[in-house]
Amino acid sequence: MAIKNGIYRFALIFLGGIVLGLIVYVKSKSVRDISLFLLIYTIFITTFELSRLISAIFYHRSLRAIRKANEGAAPYEPTVSFVIPCKNEEATIHKTIIKCFEAEYPKEKLEVIVINDGSTDRTGEVLYRMQERYPELKIIDWKVNQGKRHGMTAGFNEAKGEIVVQLDSDSYIVPETFRKLIEPFRNPEIGAVCAHADPENADENLITRMQAGYYFMSFRILKAAESSFMTVFCCSGCSSAYRKSVVLPIMNTWLHEKFLGLPVTWGDDRALTNWVLKLGYRTIYTDDAKAYTICPNSLRVFLKQQVRWKKGWFVNSLFASKFVYRKYPFVGFTYFLPLIIVTLLTPFMAAKAFVYGPLVLGHSPIYYLLGVFLVAVLITIFYRYVAPQNKYWKYVFLWSAINTFLLSFILFYALARLKDRRWGTR
Repeated sequence: MAIKNGIYRFALIFLGGIVLGLIVYVKSKSVRDISLFLLIYTIFITTFELSRLISAIFYHRSLRAIRKANEGAAPYEPTVSFVIPCKNEEATIHKTIIKCFEAEYPKEKLEVIVINDGSTDRTGEVLYRMQERYPELKIIDWKVNQGKRHGMTAGFNEAKGEIVVQLDSDSYIVPETFRKLIEPFRNPEIGAVCAHADPENADENLITRMQAGYYFMSFRILKAAESSFMTVFCCSGCSSAYRKSVVLPIMNTWLHEKFLGLPVTWGDDRALTNWVLKLGYRTIYTDDAKAYTICPNSLRVFLKQQVRWKKGWFVNSLFASKFVYRKYPFVGFTYFLPLIIVTLLTPFMAAKAFVYGPLVLGHSPIYYLLGVFLVAVLITIFYRYVAPQNKYWKYVFLWSAINTFLLSFILFYALARLKDRRWGTR
């Protein structure tokens, strides 16, 4: 088996080398059809994508360094509080609560707090029924909806634990892996830890399977790349943990953040992570801690979610720009700034390749399409290398196509609706 796995991995590495060569070839062939600016952009984005893959390859080295520092030490068991804001989640909240109490951790050191944020369905009934099963369950029951940030703040203020685990109401940590989420906090520099999340409803339809491929890519490549430098910029709201002593002093400031004179109602996870980084603490991702969440199962809800995420990304990137280059200059100038440039320029470059180029200049978009396809192939090879048993790798191609022709342009729509502070997916 070991020999077979070795041959398989060698074949993937060899194939990756071929694809990388093809990418270089395609870019060189396209030089005659593009302007100097587009050529520079093409080289820039290709280099940036490759740098993220390379950083993700070395992600486990940084994680091993944390583990090695803890070898031989006594079990690390700080008190832990789960904080779970919810609204109208009668179908899923019971499972989230059960999984919290099933965590493989000393029960006397666990606390579960659920904030019922003005639900209008049977969520309240479900919560009190769960409290009969788990008398130690704490319920904060609001009759009027106040918003997720208010719910999180109430939970953090109520929490008695040294570590606070923030969960979405339709998400949970796999109980057997729970300790892996807490263990990194043994290092006093760590302020937040993000678990690896996959959609629990991945097999529901094509939309959810595509998101399963994207989730794996987003966590195991993008967050892993950031974690290599211990500067994850968004510890996902569905399954992350925070050192309470770090975030509690700034919770009120975070709660009342505004943009364009209005309260910010999205991007709460990214904003809280940015505060941890701004305070000088490190943030990491670990694929040792496994989590599951429910992803949108229709195109309409999926697109609304993407609009909300892009609003949160844009606003919090502006906030982070005020400190990231000073506190983390290497990451700021080699990763954070290039990511902003790539995200903002990609819609314009796609419009040029698919509209202006063919209609005005008479240039075929074939090389642009080939470049997008080959980068997706390279990502898929890495995907297969690190997770050969994960069956959703093929949907990376569908995600790449939708991102190229639709999602990159949604940024314009999101920016045009920045004053709309509604949640957007209900």
